Amino acid sequence: MVKIGIIGGGQLARMMIPAAINLGLEVRVFAESENEPAKLAVTQIGDYRVQSQLEEFARSVDVITFDHEHVPTSSLLALQEKGFRIAPSPQALSLTHNKIAMREALQTINCPQPLWSVATGEIDRENALAEVGGFPCIAKKPIGGYDGKGVRLISSWSEIGDWLSEGPVLLEERVQFIREMAQLVARREGGEIKGWPVVETRQSEGVCSEVFAPAPDLAEDKSMTAKTIAETIAESFGIVGVLAVELFETGDGKVLVNELAMRPHNSGHIFTELSRTSQFEQHLRAVADMPLGDVALAWPRGVMANIFGEVNPDRLAFALEQYPQAKVHPYQKPPRTGRKAGHVSVVGSDLDELFSMASGVRAILGDASYAG
Repeated sequence: MVKIGIIGGGQLARMMIPAAINLGLEVRVFAESENEPAKLAVTQIGDYRVQSQLEEFARSVDVITFDHEHVPTSSLLALQEKGFRIAPSPQALSLTHNKIAMREALQTINCPQPLWSVATGEIDRENALAEVGGFPCIAKKPIGGYDGKGVRLISSWSEIGDWLSEGPVLLEERVQFIREMAQLVARREGGEIKGWPVVETRQSEGVCSEVFAPAPDLAEDKSMTAKTIAETIAESFGIVGVLAVELFETGDGKVLVNELAMRPHNSGHIFTELSRTSQFEQHLRAVADMPLGDVALAWPRGVMANIFGEVNPDRLAFALEQYPQAKVHPYQKPPRTGRKAGHVSVVGSDLDELFSMASGVRAILGDASYAG
């Protein structure tokens, strides 16, 4: 039995557990505490930033994969040099650790992306600003940002004075987009690759609130463009596992890359019910170097709504009674305003009806102030 080691005990690791059982794989989780969402499979508790602890975990499994992107590249490279198998590789993961490195890498493969530049010193930053069309523009911390954190819409340098004092800042043009989308693919080490339909994502306060799959009313050529972009990135950088490419669809017909994630992704949760193979199963298949599963849709459409704050356990039975078609996935996290506490997925054929049901479940269970 192949032993899959997952660094991080969050909801993504949690949702890999049943998929691993069904594939006959053993999952072992390295968590930071005993009460994380994936506690059922936690075999080691500690600090992934401590190299000796990381190596101890690596010795207990056949291959390492991830619930998050926070493990330092240097730590993973040290493991790789000792012969431990890591999927995706540290070299590929480094693109998600540093947004400037990601933009530079995407440029080498002529990937469509927003105008971007790097602001450093006082003289250089004026040139950098000109390259993205001036103010207002988007500023991003190169390292550490996610779910809207480390991203600011700015109209003056004073708004990122604290960041500039720390080092280079990534600048991007303010893209006039119609909507945000995501394209997920999975790739095995030998090159086999399969992708799900592109989805539309909707945000609330900088965080994904809902996902509509497939992306409604998307022209076929743009759908193909999104898939080609993701496949090209996965193949060019030898990514193993699930790759999520966050995208902008612009008013002038472009599809541009916003961000990358090399793991199961919030935008892919809907495929647990909508596709014959979920992103969690597919990620494990790829990491274990097993043949990839069929990604055909089992239903015409699906809607996923994130539940924020908490999934109220006292209301769960009532929500399921009111909406028996809905599938609720609580993450077993302590309640906290604004935090993703779970999600609900509904599949069928009528998109408006599906959205109404998903919103209804969320209103019963979660923090209504964060509903999209």
